[in-house]
Amino acid sequence: MNTARLEAFTDGVMAIIITIMVLEIRVPQGTSLAALRADLPLLLTYLLSYVNVGIFWNNHHHMLHVTERINGKVLWANLALLFWLSLVPFLIRWMEDAGYAPLPTACYGLVLALSAISYLILEWQIIACNGPDSRLALAVGNDRKGMLSLALYVLAIVLAFASPSIAIALYVAVALLWLVPDSRIESLIGK
Repeated sequence: MNTARLEAFTDGVMAIIITIMVLEIRVPQGTSLAALRADLPLLLTYLLSYVNVGIFWNNHHHMLHVTERINGKVLWANLALLFWLSLVPFLIRWMEDAGYAPLPTACYGLVLALSAISYLILEWQIIACNGPDSRLALAVGNDRKGMLSLALYVLAIVLAFASPSIAIALYVAVALLWLVPDSRIESLIGK
């Protein structure tokens, strides 16, 4: 089967995730900058989460554009990715309600790590379906960037119990690492 329906479904789910995230943001209590400043941590968490979901969407989009066919295993791997990403709005709310306490901050990283693992499994399933000489397989190689991201997530999860701020800084670092679309795959699009 081709990738069109999978891509359309994923686009729809990711749009819903982003919509739910923004709906979870409360209107500031008051009209001054001080009232907005009180909600700044939540707004920054939303921004980080928006960027993270956008990174997964962007790389997913590029990955599917170099994919010729998919199968049932790919569909299930894609659903696993979407499951973990769908928990991001819940974690934003929990982190904010708990005052960015260690456990919610660690769980936020755990969901990002499980999303990254699911993305890697999806990538592996697409490669298994399309073959070791497929464009995707040739583009990703050993995926050092993906493994580095996972290592940083694990470090951040552990450090969240000592300093949630350091954990959040590491989550930002991973997002910055992926902010530019994966050039390994992007270079193959259109070929």
